[in-house]
Amino acid sequence: MYRSTALCRHRLVLNHALPAIPRRLVSSNEGQAPSTAPLNSILIANRGEIALRVARTTAQYGIRTTTIYTDPDARSQHALSSPYAVNLGDPKAYLDGDAIIKVAKEHGCNGIHPGYGFLSENSAFARSCTDAGLVFIGPPWEAIEAMGNKSRSKDIMIAAGVPCIPGYHGMNQDPQYLKAEAEKIGFPVLLKAVKGGGGKGMRIAMTVDVFDDQLNSAKSEARSSFGDDVMLVEKYITTPRHIEVQVFADKYGHCVALGERDCSIQRRHQKILEESPAPHLDEVVRQDLWAKARAAALAVGYEGAGTVEFIFDNDTGEFFYMEMNTRLQVEHPVTEMVTGEDLVHWQIIVASGGRLPLTQEEIEARIASLGWAIEARIYAENPRMDFIPDSGRLSHLQLPTLSTTVRVDAGFVVGDEVSSHYDPMIAKLIVRGPDRRTALQKMSTALEEYEVAGPITNIEFLKRVCRHPAFIAGDVETGFISKHSEDLFKDIPLAPEVYAQAAIGTVLKEIAALADHASINSGTTGFATGFQRQVLRFMTGMEVGGRDVNEIEIEVTQTASDGFNISIGGTSYAGVQSHWDRGNNMLTSFFPHTRLDTRLVFDESKVTVFQQGTQYRLRYALPKWMEKALGVKDITNSVLAPMPCKVLRVMVSEGDSVITDQALVVIESMKMETTIRSPQNGIVSKVVHQQGELCKAGTALVEFEEKT
Repeated sequence: MYRSTALCRHRLVLNHALPAIPRRLVSSNEGQAPSTAPLNSILIANRGEIALRVARTTAQYGIRTTTIYTDPDARSQHALSSPYAVNLGDPKAYLDGDAIIKVAKEHGCNGIHPGYGFLSENSAFARSCTDAGLVFIGPPWEAIEAMGNKSRSKDIMIAAGVPCIPGYHGMNQDPQYLKAEAEKIGFPVLLKAVKGGGGKGMRIAMTVDVFDDQLNSAKSEARSSFGDDVMLVEKYITTPRHIEVQVFADKYGHCVALGERDCSIQRRHQKILEESPAPHLDEVVRQDLWAKARAAALAVGYEGAGTVEFIFDNDTGEFFYMEMNTRLQVEHPVTEMVTGEDLVHWQIIVASGGRLPLTQEEIEARIASLGWAIEARIYAENPRMDFIPDSGRLSHLQLPTLSTTVRVDAGFVVGDEVSSHYDPMIAKLIVRGPDRRTALQKMSTALEEYEVAGPITNIEFLKRVCRHPAFIAGDVETGFISKHSEDLFKDIPLAPEVYAQAAIGTVLKEIAALADHASINSGTTGFATGFQRQVLRFMTGMEVGGRDVNEIEIEVTQTASDGFNISIGGTSYAGVQSHWDRGNNMLTSFFPHTRLDTRLVFDESKVTVFQQGTQYRLRYALPKWMEKALGVKDITNSVLAPMPCKVLRVMVSEGDSVITDQALVVIESMKMETTIRSPQNGIVSKVVHQQGELCKAGTALVEFEEKT
């Protein structure tokens, strides 16, 4: 097994055995593919966890690996994972196909693995690799080009007998003609501007009676936004699921389906939980999905790994082709778990001219025996702020207990920086069980064990999804998060013991620091070496716009070196015995009613608390006299930038009256636009940053007039 010295702390290698010699699907005299030289040196044209994932397989099979990186990634794990690493400089250089090919040639590589994202579905790059004499470890460029054109791909799918969403995409824009087409399709229908995007120029007509009004509204918005009001009409699926099929094809014209994945739990139109098999899917429908996915791949002469995505109508049980991703998917480990196969190895086998390692029948037998798998994507993001990305240093990281059925594919270790230049995914957590119920229990437990301090993450949100009765029942749809938002974002008051542990830990930490630096007395405020009574205040809340919303006061009276009396509001704990393990940041306290083991991660003005499988983020509240003495600016009436960003649009002006949740500023960070909304009713006193300006995290974007 391959373990880079830079990654040995937090990297999980594939646990399942891989076939040393692929089994043949056809006899040696049945059709021959063009011969391809063995791949012995590969350049990985990607970064992060997928670069590390590919490198694990190449190392396992003795293939030399060259990695590329950019200035922000210079000390990232993928850059440190190979002795052959080349700095491309500019943060956008992962998209510089010519430079990447040049590096591959200079380092004697005979293949390029594109990973996912960046250039993985760029037909021009795939063609350039081929023209340069390099093996592009993916489908032929012609297949990428065919499936990348949405209109052309649908024509190909229809010709291949793959069902597409019923719709009208013609140029006859007469309103009565469009209405007639809508009636043929069947209501409800989706009216969508051909040149639309971002939800603009889009309306839903639930019945024929509202069609004209909705069409006029959509056309008006389209003209205003895009200068074009050409519309298409499609069947509107009211409760859709996202179900995709993993396909693999070789150069001999054979294609197999390695099961389906349900990826319906999404935010920002991006998946966060995936599972295989899809829950509550009739076996007849499942086999039909697989067959249609294979037909889609064969229709374009596909080779390698691909994913055919379908929209599944929960109401009717029908499914429709959506698109084909001509690459390895982020969620491919789910399929690896339920098949016991290494899909990166399969990619290399096919790219080298080999045949598929398993037949369709063998794959189905594997899936039947290995059960159920679920993947959760761990992101640095704030779910309570519309999943806005976060960045920063990972000050603490502890993985769940790993095994053959609990796997983590990560791109970071403790001390690494989650950069604002790239996607904020920290890792993928994948579990497998004999059935969905067991797999879901294992996922919940693994999420409880997964600890990340530094940037805000979605781990707590994922726990809520996995515990939600609808998800447990398998009642999923792409609108799951919005449908159940009240439950998923419900505020839960913190238990007094959380504050107590944070306060005791703070006192013991300061006492230890004083003992270490006994000669330094003037630099410590509020703490002395003798037993005393102290008052600490913590702020906690949703961190909306960088602000905290609740302040809690805790009175701590030390009675012995390890003894404390605690008072929090109307709750008191007498005779608490505590032990602070500095090496593990673990505080063990014996309360009158229970024992608690709590990990406390201190980071300047913040403390992150991990207690009984839940994470809490607290911030120290400075006394008012200290804020004044230190010149701390009052930010109560400000909305702050949650991360380094660029201001794209300012939606308000000085003097404007705004209401809660009204859009204030649109920012861009990590390639995503985010709307910053008002946390309160008020009057704008100042717009601090204007369109086009760059902002640091924590700086004010908009200020409000103080309330009298």
